[in-house]
Amino acid sequence: MIPSMSNLTRRTLLKALPAMVAATRLMGQKKPQLPVKALSHATLTVTDVKRSTEFYQGLFGMGITARQGAAPSLQIGNGVQFLFFAGGGANAKPGINHYCMAIDNFSVDGTAKVVSEHGIAKADGPAGGMTGGAMKYRVRMRPEAQGGAKNGTAEFYLGDPDGLAVQIQDTKYCGGGGELGEICYAKPEPAPTKGLLQIDNLSHFTLFVSDVARTQAFYQDLFALPMQGHQGATPMLGTGDRSFLTIAASGNRPPEINHLCFRMKDFNQEKVLKALADYGISARGDAAPGVATPPLKSYVSMRMPNRGGAPNGTPELYFTDPDGILIQLQDMSYCGGGGALGETCDGK
Repeated sequence: MIPSMSNLTRRTLLKALPAMVAATRLMGQKKPQLPVKALSHATLTVTDVKRSTEFYQGLFGMGITARQGAAPSLQIGNGVQFLFFAGGGANAKPGINHYCMAIDNFSVDGTAKVVSEHGIAKADGPAGGMTGGAMKYRVRMRPEAQGGAKNGTAEFYLGDPDGLAVQIQDTKYCGGGGELGEICYAKPEPAPTKGLLQIDNLSHFTLFVSDVARTQAFYQDLFALPMQGHQGATPMLGTGDRSFLTIAASGNRPPEINHLCFRMKDFNQEKVLKALADYGISARGDAAPGVATPPLKSYVSMRMPNRGGAPNGTPELYFTDPDGILIQLQDMSYCGGGGALGETCDGK
């Protein structure tokens, strides 16, 4: 006897039921995330904290909103974003030591629980620096002597798949005291001079990584970062308010946080270059491929359509500070995309 279609369908469904139940369970077991709301700050390793403080204050007129010991936090714009310096001494390798992203309702226990479910283990022992190394995390209790709360201000650091250091804090964090690091000066201590250029916020960090697909998946899975666009094959992951992380292949170079970018109102390439020149930052001229830009040099790179730029190129302006750390400056509308100001992003 040939079975009826209804019986066949019923048997098929019964056989498929265990797989359906398993799939439902898997869907219900989606890992928790730490949705990022904004970029918080960057910490630069420099050879001379005093010199770097004077350089950035003189160029940008950045006020001081807090101090961690003797080291100041320089305010970016009028909000809670800031720039901080870690003194490494004359033998230190200058660079972007780490960057910080902000989340709502930060807590050490909650953050530790989420990152552990993504395979990031608590560092054991002193090896691996501030994070413990790739896919490790540490919690630092910043003491009152370093500007923290009486019982310490918790600061959470983790290493991404390449060991690049990422700090996670609350959206209220300003580098100051209080349980969340939210208590800073009621009125910033003004810079000695107004500054030649005024910056308003952090635009992005560019990460050079060993495996783009792996790193992209890591940041999207853990931090729920949406796709903001691409520069050629290079993805840009949104971190709120048109800011982003660029995930670029490191090639033969070691993984690093390659540069950071500030945004400013009414960006004008010629005016910015003139201000930099007046400050002693001269044009780099032609550079040999793969050769690092020396300190106190500026240049403009035209990002062409093959890398998501405008038909005639999107100008991207860079300069190096006294330690050779690379900084980018762009317009407030910049999102890393096309258009004359890099303002067109499709999110694909």
